[in-house]
Amino acid sequence: MTASEISTYLVTEYGECRHDAHALADAINQTQQDMDYDNEWDLFHLLVENTPIPSLHTHSYGFHTANGRGIIERIKSYYYEYSV
Repeated sequence: MTASEISTYLVTEYGECRHDAHALADAINQTQQDMDYDNEWDLFHLLVENTPIPSLHTHSYGFHTANGRGIIERIKSYYYEYSV
């Protein structure tokens, strides 16, 4: 996942990109590597649009599970680390 892909997606879907796309791309890619998970776009959509990832059990009855909250917090932690 690249910063350009993130910026393009956010601008297309929401009209603007208010985030540091480079830090977000790095955070998602690092989380993907940590988890050994194949689809970085799933992680992106979980963070940005709250889209469930059934194979990772991120939601139960429409709410985040502990695993879902953990994944989001990990991405956020990397994002803030990389955006400094």
